[in-house]
Amino acid sequence: MSLTPADARRLQACLLGDGVALLPTDTVYGLACNPESETAMRRVYELKGRPSLKPAAVMFFALEPAFEVLAEIGPRTRAALGALLPGPVTLLLENPNRRFPLACDSAGVGSGLLGLRVPRFEGPLAALAAVSVPAAQSSANLSGGGDPRDLRNVPLELREDADLVLDGGELPGSASTVVDLAEYERSGGWRIVREGPLGAASVAAALERLA
Repeated sequence: MSLTPADARRLQACLLGDGVALLPTDTVYGLACNPESETAMRRVYELKGRPSLKPAAVMFFALEPAFEVLAEIGPRTRAALGALLPGPVTLLLENPNRRFPLACDSAGVGSGLLGLRVPRFEGPLAALAAVSVPAAQSSANLSGGGDPRDLRNVPLELREDADLVLDGGELPGSASTVVDLAEYERSGGWRIVREGPLGAASVAAALERLA
């Protein structure tokens, strides 16, 4: 079950407006929307029953657009991103320019961090790598629920209320590894915040190759 360039165009159109898309990634199904749209962000939080003080990741569909938008990323961190992305990880980065405040700082708590996600879209999902705009992204579940590996596991109300639903078949089903790189530019320090498909040993090996 392969997605098509037409699916990618429909997704991009949804993300440019106030729509909410239900889509496959390299880990689990997610909800995605325009990170600059207050209406879309509010809909995602309401659909999930999720507190607005919990930030959402910002997802790019390929690495180069992320580098273009996040031009302030330092060279050490940029190298780390190149080593770990695209892949099943969410990287927590310093966000000195307060980019994507609706996703990163929706409650005004001022954490200063941006959660960056660049899935590896390949095989049946490869067409999605052509999407050129970012998305605020969260797992397609109700707050506190399990991470869905296929559309049947996505709550019915989310499937019915999404403006666009893309079926990518069965996915690996494990939420992304979360790696905190906020101190990486200064000290090379990092830590695993949430275990996931990419283990700590694999993260360490990828980063050690940069030394």
